[in-house]
Amino acid sequence: METDALINSYLDLNLLVLAGTLLWLSVRKLLSHTQLTHAFGAQLRLMNTLTLLLALSPFMMFAFTRLVMAHPPNISDLLISQFLQGNVSMSATSFETLLGLREDTVRVLSTQQPLWTRLLTCALAIGGLISAAQLASSVYRLRRALRRSYVWKSIGRTRILVSDETPVAYSTRSIFNRYVVLPSALLSQPQDLKLTLAHELQHFRQRDIECEFLLELLRPLLFWNPAFYLWRREVRHLREFACDQALMARPGLDIRAYCECLIRACAQAAQERVFFSRRSPAVALVDQRETRRASTLQQRIIAVTTQAPHDQTGLGWALVSGLMVASVFATAVLMQRPGDWSHDRLMLSTIVNLERMASRNASPSTVVSASDILQGSFMPAER
Repeated sequence: METDALINSYLDLNLLVLAGTLLWLSVRKLLSHTQLTHAFGAQLRLMNTLTLLLALSPFMMFAFTRLVMAHPPNISDLLISQFLQGNVSMSATSFETLLGLREDTVRVLSTQQPLWTRLLTCALAIGGLISAAQLASSVYRLRRALRRSYVWKSIGRTRILVSDETPVAYSTRSIFNRYVVLPSALLSQPQDLKLTLAHELQHFRQRDIECEFLLELLRPLLFWNPAFYLWRREVRHLREFACDQALMARPGLDIRAYCECLIRACAQAAQERVFFSRRSPAVALVDQRETRRASTLQQRIIAVTTQAPHDQTGLGWALVSGLMVASVFATAVLMQRPGDWSHDRLMLSTIVNLERMASRNASPSTVVSASDILQGSFMPAER
């Protein structure tokens, strides 16, 4: 693949994450005024689907433009159409410069001639390598922690381990097996043990571990993008809310006992700093932020005591999910590069050339604008 195609795919991925994050925050704001605001399980499934869609978007767009539509509608062509209809108050030259800003930037980055392009490339490469090294270190620490744990029970491909080193339970997986790591002190607390184990097994049912792996793999590419961290925060919050809410829907579970279990887990995690050594991708009973900010734990307790709407998977939520997925896909299509010269682009180029000719031959008595050219009134004023 050519260098400019790789750069465009990289820009498309980052821009799509930004657009997807803004779209999700807007939808969440609208949902806050409806009963769907507490449908955490449905929201999590939508976020996981969108995360997969964002990660696969470069490959999907490559296949779409090769197999379905070689030159799909794009933002650039739509803007040119609006300009030719007189809906954009801007000179043709300035408008063409604005449209070509991305192509010019990609071209400059491909040549690597200016010093700033080499510095930017080095910064992105170093940042990506640091993020990849952090991920590799986290995986190594996680594997070492699993090797130092003891097998307590095995249920199919799920291994329940006991560790003397971790104060808080967490779950993870390998290619074939799943692991739940429990602190050894939890064995002397049967009620907390039951609740914690149910919580971690619920993460497997929600496919949270796989989504966490995907987010970690995207981090070296998106480490500089603030929208990525907003997206990841939303996924992690919804993950815990949905898990807590799913457990509370089961008969026989004591809500008060579960909330007290969460509080004790946070207190224990705050005392033992070893919990904050990087061991990822894994999903813990409580997150590091919950020991620093009481508001996060408060939100979880509120989610536990909130009933999920019965129609969270009904027609209303299906419509919201369909619109979200369609919007993200449409945004990815619209961000594609324009095709060959179209009739509208030839018209714009003609207007730009006429403006430049008029500018070179301009005199105090000559008044020419893009609107004049479009209306066929390119006539010098009489003396």
